[in-house]
Amino acid sequence: MLVRFEGVTKLYDLGAVQIAALQDINLTIARRSFTMIVGPSGSGKTTLLNLIGGIDAPNSGTVEICGTDIGTLDDHAITAFRARNIGYIFQSFNLIPVLSARENVEYPLLLTRQPAGERRERAAEMLDAVGLHAQSDQRPSQLSGGQRQRVAIARALVKQPQIVLADEPTANLDSATGAAIVELMHEMQARFETTFIFSTHDPQLMTHAEATFTLRDGALVSRRHMPAAAREAAAL
Repeated sequence: MLVRFEGVTKLYDLGAVQIAALQDINLTIARRSFTMIVGPSGSGKTTLLNLIGGIDAPNSGTVEICGTDIGTLDDHAITAFRARNIGYIFQSFNLIPVLSARENVEYPLLLTRQPAGERRERAAEMLDAVGLHAQSDQRPSQLSGGQRQRVAIARALVKQPQIVLADEPTANLDSATGAAIVELMHEMQARFETTFIFSTHDPQLMTHAEATFTLRDGALVSRRHMPAAAREAAAL
């Protein structure tokens, strides 16, 4: 398994009160899967993604990612681990406005210390993969919402991470553009053998899930695995 949570609890201090964002979570996520974390606002979806990405640490329990108990890593090691293994896609795109599409895609590679020529070549390849070769010199303000999300997908995949974490990636897109982005992510998953883990409210995206974990008030209340044939029928 690529992701394993065992007895994971995450608490936040709210003044003199502690709030349990996640309570005693146990789950596993397989390699090369298309996995959804769903639930109402405040259920703990983003906290769970942050724990997978090593942005937050649990108060108790074990978070094992790519075979590593990331709770044992110091700040420097967790930063290096995240740079190697985790990519991110956000609903608000989070592109750097003063950089071109190619420069935005290239940016994560600066942390991996690749030579400049290799970085530029890899960024150009990823923009080709998401269909934006012609827009490589354009800045985010010159791109549509769907194009910006394509740049964000290319940026997340450019360092060939084992996991891409996507927080509501279709929330700011119309339904047709959202459907195209979902299809693109499926293509990228198959091409690069990447595990995609989403938090989402989007029913269209949920129909593509191979595994779905439902959170409510910080607790894991259900888990569902859908065979490929059932996913294809649901998506029709």
